[in-house]
Amino acid sequence: MPLTTRSASLRKPSGIFATALVAAALLLPLRSAVADQAAAPALTVSLVTPAERDWPETVPASGWLKPWQEAIIASETSGLRITEILADVGSVVRKGQTLVLLSQDSVQADLRKQEAAVATANATLAKAKANADRARQLQPSGALSDEKIAEYFADEQTATASLASEKAALDSQKIKLDQTTVTAVDDGLITSRSAELGAVVSSGTELFRMVRQQRVEWQAEVSARYLSRVSEGLSVDIDGTDGRHIQGKVRLVGPSVDTNTSRAIVYVALPQDFHPRTGLYVTGAIELRTTPALTVPETAIVFRDGINYVFTTGEDKRVRRVRVETGRRNDGEVEIISGIDTSARVVTSGGAFLSDNDLVKIAGEG
Repeated sequence: MPLTTRSASLRKPSGIFATALVAAALLLPLRSAVADQAAAPALTVSLVTPAERDWPETVPASGWLKPWQEAIIASETSGLRITEILADVGSVVRKGQTLVLLSQDSVQADLRKQEAAVATANATLAKAKANADRARQLQPSGALSDEKIAEYFADEQTATASLASEKAALDSQKIKLDQTTVTAVDDGLITSRSAELGAVVSSGTELFRMVRQQRVEWQAEVSARYLSRVSEGLSVDIDGTDGRHIQGKVRLVGPSVDTNTSRAIVYVALPQDFHPRTGLYVTGAIELRTTPALTVPETAIVFRDGINYVFTTGEDKRVRRVRVETGRRNDGEVEIISGIDTSARVVTSGGAFLSDNDLVKIAGEG
């Protein structure tokens, strides 16, 4: 083969090598774009360092809102018809306020009859007393026999006793007349009404039920293992049904424990100016004593697969997922028992959109 031909063949690249060169040239911009995309921050985040606070140690509890004391308003007489009802469910009433009126016609007739009986007894006593007085005057003279004198004295005693009996019967009739007006036994809130217009009541028939003084308490169920640490006067934080927190005080610790649930009732007094609906089931916590707590905002906690995590970041601006153990919660913050310390820089929000080792942009930094 001539030399010139051989040199020419050495300078000419093969078709495969040329194709590879072209492909490499085309991939360079794509690799550069991918690298730039990987280096771009995933999210702009705010950071916070854990705070050290003094928080009370708490005991969880749950239970029903019930009346502090319930009063039953019933009829004290029988055989009378309800003529007027002056209160209903939801009425706020005062002690002595009229709630129900009963028919008075028969009672007033009996009262007048008894007044006449008292007048008759008075007249009988006056006659017997006059006879007894004459017997006393004549007794020394012997004008009356001892038998007659004893009879006059006995008639006087009998008439005196009869008058006292008739007066007692009159007082009874006056009481019965008073009982035709059914009144509130205390200040409070009417919660149920059984009285029906026109009904003839019997003695002891329930007409109304009321919450005394509108006082409602929380009957909280607490595990028996906490009972030795719960005492009267401790503060209680209750989660209200409307989202507001209610502050109460332990009024009484129940003396017995339920053998089925191993829980006891703790009676919690609520503020007197707070009148929630009874029968609601609420939760809360009894505050025992104050202890230090390392806290972060609740928004920093990421819950995945049943485990609590937070995302922290270092100088390289890459986040790291850290498993933490949480404890008490209060005012939008949660206690961190283990996993991080006060030097950690914790992502406060957006953790649900982050993955381990993501590059982030920190708010407030260039």
